[in-house]
Amino acid sequence: MKIGFDAKRAVQNNTGLGNYSRYMVEILSGLDLHHSYILFAPKKKENAQLAKIRLRPSVSFIFPTKLLFKILPSFWRMFWIKSDLKKEKIDIYHGLSNELPVGIRKTGVKSIVTIHDLIFLRYPHYYKPVDRFIYRLKFQHACRRADKIVAISECTKRDIISFFNIPEEKIQVIYQGCHPVFHEKVTSERKHAVADKYGLPPHFLLYVGSIEPRKNLLLAVKALRLVSPEIHLVAIGKWTPYQATVEEFASSHGLSARLHIFNGITFEELPAFYALSKIFVYPSIFEGFGIPIVEALSQGIPVIATTGSCLEEAGGPSSIYVDPFEEKALADHIEDLWNNPKRIAEMSLAGKEFVRNFDERAIAQELIALYISTL
Repeated sequence: MKIGFDAKRAVQNNTGLGNYSRYMVEILSGLDLHHSYILFAPKKKENAQLAKIRLRPSVSFIFPTKLLFKILPSFWRMFWIKSDLKKEKIDIYHGLSNELPVGIRKTGVKSIVTIHDLIFLRYPHYYKPVDRFIYRLKFQHACRRADKIVAISECTKRDIISFFNIPEEKIQVIYQGCHPVFHEKVTSERKHAVADKYGLPPHFLLYVGSIEPRKNLLLAVKALRLVSPEIHLVAIGKWTPYQATVEEFASSHGLSARLHIFNGITFEELPAFYALSKIFVYPSIFEGFGIPIVEALSQGIPVIATTGSCLEEAGGPSSIYVDPFEEKALADHIEDLWNNPKRIAEMSLAGKEFVRNFDERAIAQELIALYISTL
């Protein structure tokens, strides 16, 4: 079987959808030796995170070759790619990031699309009107034209049914695990190196995610003023203008010395931040799944997350959940857990056990079974 992937994000993005795309190709090509995986990407770009995938004999890349396609790569990905799919005799094309080429049904190639979330419909005020319009067109088209849909959580599955009126039997929930590096024990030398490089406090709360309003980092900062002054918060994520709002609040409430925000942390350094932290906090208002929670649990770090979306699916029954608008509740749970080493140890063990549900071999087998059933 020849399986094609939309690899735009795998090649061009180093977070979010890019991580998902690379993860899926990596686990499939690493555990399945019977099929070929062809990654269709609109642009060539050097990306160290693709190094392992490029070495796999079952993986190959296809890029636009004609001058017009190179000049208009987005059009190639959305329209002209169909001729390449037929030329390569692709059996199944998997859109890994919410999209499928227009007219793919006419090619005879079976198609699957992964839908990560429909937050732009649930919380439209977080998106520009033009973005909402484009996303709705693309996502709805993909859901209606795909032979099968992968939803990354039960929450996303419910939204696909609700917003697009898609039959439930067309959708399969297949979770995403985290990169294997987060399951590995971080050495003392590595932890010391990262702590010294960034001047980290000896014990801290950790947040990982874009610094944007929906991710709701401000809730954690508001909770910080209600807990013991020894507690620091380290936040890692992509900068957006919302970061200034967070920093301004911290400054006006005397919290600047206890808030440490880092943009541009490398993937290689990230596991050490998890390993150095005492508690992971994820105050997001809404998520499609919540991979940082899985990463934290894999490192044995207890998690406090929020209710209202899918985070219970990512964090499991041993994690703590609070209302995303209640800083007092968050502060109370942080304070209680911070001073309870026995409970921290219990949550650490339970969390590591729970993330076995996201075993990469099981996920790969689910995907292969879906591909076979789609043909």
